[in-house]
Amino acid sequence: MMTATTMTASTGDDSTRTASPQRFPYAPYDWIPSDAEFIARENNLTLEDDHWELMRCLQEYYSRTDFPKLRAVTDALDENFHSKGGMKYLHQLIPNGPISQGCKLAGLKVPAGSVDPSFGSTA
Repeated sequence: MMTATTMTASTGDDSTRTASPQRFPYAPYDWIPSDAEFIARENNLTLEDDHWELMRCLQEYYSRTDFPKLRAVTDALDENFHSKGGMKYLHQLIPNGPISQGCKLAGLKVPAGSVDPSFGSTA
């Protein structure tokens, strides 16, 4: 089982502020940063450093598990972004859901239960 500590935080140096493919070693083979930029434009999002960090974290997490579970992904993201406010901060960063929208930006399959229209919620 994956633990929340599998995601790594940004080092804060300028090399992490680029959207180059080299900064995404765990990206799906058919994903490039311009894919995320296109999706962001369609959804009226302006990608900033924390958006890219969220995508890196999700890609790394997905690379380490075959079947990502919503709760485990939520816990890992909450821990990784704890110093900024955790999931509450991520929901402000990506109002359509940091996991569902973040996975789409990162070129990943959205985990089951991330979007539940019957509850009107998005993870």
